[in-house]
Amino acid sequence: MRRGKPKSRRALDLGCAVGRSSFELAKKVPEVVAIDFSRVFIRAARDLAKKGSLRFPLKLEGDHRQIATARAPSGKFRKRVCFRTGDALHLPDLGKFDLVLAANLLDRVRDPKRLLEKVLPQLVRPGGLLLLTSPYTWSEEFTPRSRWLKNSFSRIQKLLHRRFRMVRRKNLPFLLREHRRKFQLTFADATLWLRRG
Repeated sequence: MRRGKPKSRRALDLGCAVGRSSFELAKKVPEVVAIDFSRVFIRAARDLAKKGSLRFPLKLEGDHRQIATARAPSGKFRKRVCFRTGDALHLPDLGKFDLVLAANLLDRVRDPKRLLEKVLPQLVRPGGLLLLTSPYTWSEEFTPRSRWLKNSFSRIQKLLHRRFRMVRRKNLPFLLREHRRKFQLTFADATLWLRRG
């Protein structure tokens, strides 16, 4: 009898914003914990989880807005996600996860080295996966200049290599909408890491 890959039972979406990735994870994983620092984002994510949709003002141009609706997957998947407010660098004991997603978070914390060396290894179980994405848009608004990871990818490799093995790396394009005629195309550096035993 052939043995398949073990299925992920628990996932963490760290820096989840309003939960888009969290809901997608819930289609594959029975338990998803989703954490963001923003109370406004978590309130919106909880509303989406509870009601399945959320109306919001969508900017068209200048201060002209139009009411739009965001929709979440079916109730079965929404119920799998627990949204919490929290600081990625100072988390309560959450246990271990089979998959941790930190999408576009690294350049938005005060101490990215601490996140990579101390926080993330404690969250991923041996044999589990860590998925990091970041455009490396370092800004003093979020991270003191002295803590920026210069040559970001090389630094990440050095900081993770003792506990993780990189499985895959690719450019991940994403589009940010400012208004109906202005979009920003960004390429995040997406890396997938396997936690060593």
